[in-house]
Amino acid sequence: MSAITSSLHHLGQSLWLDNITRTMLDDGTLARYIRDLSVTGLTSNPTIYNLAVKNSTAYDAAIAAKVKQGLAGEHLFFELAIEDLVRAADLFRPVYDRSGGLDGWVSLEVSPRLAYDTASTLAAARDLHARAARPNLFIKIPGTKEGLPAIEEAIAAGVPVNVTLLFTHDHYLAAAEAYLRGIERRIDAGLDPRVCSVASLFISRWDGATAKRLPAGLANTLGVAIGGQTYATYRALLAADRWQRLANFGALPQRLLMASTGTKDPTLCDCLYVRDLAAPHTINTMPEATLLAFADHGTLGGVLSSGGGTSGRTLFDVSRAGVDLTALGHDLQTQGAASFVKSWDELLQVIDAKVQAA
Repeated sequence: MSAITSSLHHLGQSLWLDNITRTMLDDGTLARYIRDLSVTGLTSNPTIYNLAVKNSTAYDAAIAAKVKQGLAGEHLFFELAIEDLVRAADLFRPVYDRSGGLDGWVSLEVSPRLAYDTASTLAAARDLHARAARPNLFIKIPGTKEGLPAIEEAIAAGVPVNVTLLFTHDHYLAAAEAYLRGIERRIDAGLDPRVCSVASLFISRWDGATAKRLPAGLANTLGVAIGGQTYATYRALLAADRWQRLANFGALPQRLLMASTGTKDPTLCDCLYVRDLAAPHTINTMPEATLLAFADHGTLGGVLSSGGGTSGRTLFDVSRAGVDLTALGHDLQTQGAASFVKSWDELLQVIDAKVQAA
């Protein structure tokens, strides 16, 4: 087992893989990452699946078989994805059981075209969770204004949720509030409050959007600062009386998940967002290339401070340099939702082409 990857777990941070392909399930790669690299969970999104289906023949036979069953488009894709993620969930089930349900999760996203449709998002979340029939499968719902009511309703209905597309600490607080309301409703109704959730904060896109706009000393510091600020907010929430009351009823915390932690700029350390975002009670989900780089030559810096450390000063300096953080956070969420729709449409086109070939 890699000493550096296992060190994250000793610190209290779960290491998840932000990727899935049928090939890595078939050839044992995912099982090896679990065994040797301390991977204890997995996330997926439309971009990941677009690349997985487009760049491989591993799905062709399954697509041909499903065409004969009369499936096409979204229905066919979700059948493929559920097959993959059920297999992955079963690989992670021992982790889930050992951790009392806190770790060992996989994630499946609702159609990104539903990001601004509350009712359809909720219906899709309930349907996909029921079809997967695995206790350790999250349904990913975007933390947009329209997604927040669906998150609360899903939690209240007992559907575990990975809240995606969060960029600011205000986005995180809104997602946490939706989760808390859902749990409180379950307690008031006499239902089991142990419905898990994670809140996924996107990191690297902050630096990609601002690196060229900031002076050299501030370039590529914003993503980590946003992570530090949000971590401080998260730890304050866990210490608050409101959460402690829910914990007394047996509720599990909605853990903060650091997402988009692959380094985009080739001049930067390829483990930057792993090294600088190590923090107890959190998750870091990373692309396969980042996982392998960290296992090979990664190091850990200091642990994020529960009080935010120097994040506040960095954010102040970035704002003074002319970056409107609130406006940029809104733009990044909107762009992120649009990017997933683009990948989704490309994915369906790829599947349609393979359906025609079949």
